[in-house]
Amino acid sequence: MTRTIWHLLALFSLAAATALAQPYPTKPVKLIVPFPPGGAVDVYARIVQPALAENLGQTIVIENKTGASGMIGAESVAKAPADGYTVLVGNVATLAMNVGIYKKMPYDPVKDLAPVMRTVMVNYALVVNAAVPAKDVKELVAYAKANPGKLSYGSSGSGSAQHMAAELFKAATGTDITHVPYKGTGALVGDLVAGHVSMAIADQASMMPQVKAGKLRALGVGGLKRSPEYPDIPTIAEAGNLPGFEAVAWQGIAVPVATSPEIVKRLHEAFAKAQDNPAIREKLIAAGLTPAGGTSDDFGRYIKSEIAKWSKVAKDIGATVD
Repeated sequence: MTRTIWHLLALFSLAAATALAQPYPTKPVKLIVPFPPGGAVDVYARIVQPALAENLGQTIVIENKTGASGMIGAESVAKAPADGYTVLVGNVATLAMNVGIYKKMPYDPVKDLAPVMRTVMVNYALVVNAAVPAKDVKELVAYAKANPGKLSYGSSGSGSAQHMAAELFKAATGTDITHVPYKGTGALVGDLVAGHVSMAIADQASMMPQVKAGKLRALGVGGLKRSPEYPDIPTIAEAGNLPGFEAVAWQGIAVPVATSPEIVKRLHEAFAKAQDNPAIREKLIAAGLTPAGGTSDDFGRYIKSEIAKWSKVAKDIGATVD
């Protein structure tokens, strides 16, 4: 009996050792998208999902865990087991901007999360409802100044990148435009098309389909250069005579801080290979998402620089949330 028990224990130990020795991943990987379906972060995750599954050899499950400008989803990743099976598809808000906006955060992007890779830059566009009597940025500014408080802008939530971009625009133009926060970009688009809000500065992936359908009008793009997808649309800076004005965002992958360097490297390789796939790259660019890349260390340094940048902007325009 004793010999049988020892034999079983030995077999169990061997099985456990074999399981531990198996290369990551050995089960489905969950991507946490901290925003509702339809926004730029969700669009990115769903575009790369098939190629990522192929590269990792596992099922990729996308879970939209929303709320608090992405902090609920990001916190869930920061506090998840550091085993590589819970991955954050983060963005400028969850990994940098929120630090300067919220007085209290449930996680620290630098101390609680390990950077994997900056994935894409997100092109923004200033769009207005068809009923707004402005055909370009200068006319919009003139109308807003002549009618203070009459215009409203929507965002995907207080403290979101869209909120900050619009507040930056207000500060640059000296206009009084009322903020209407929504629970995600999808809800914002519906009300913007219906005319319940006047305008928004939001990602092209969400807004340009409505512009193409004639339901919204694009007055400018947020980058310092015109978008390669829409070369006929001027930048907000040139159209509004606002030199240096820039309203863009970015996305990136992060995992719990204690995740092993080997797993971080494996995820980095998988995401980089997915974005290098010509078909995936074409879909990203068509959605207004310009592939970025770089090393994990590069991304870590970038996050720190962005925290400093947006914390100053939030302080300057008073965009703080308790």
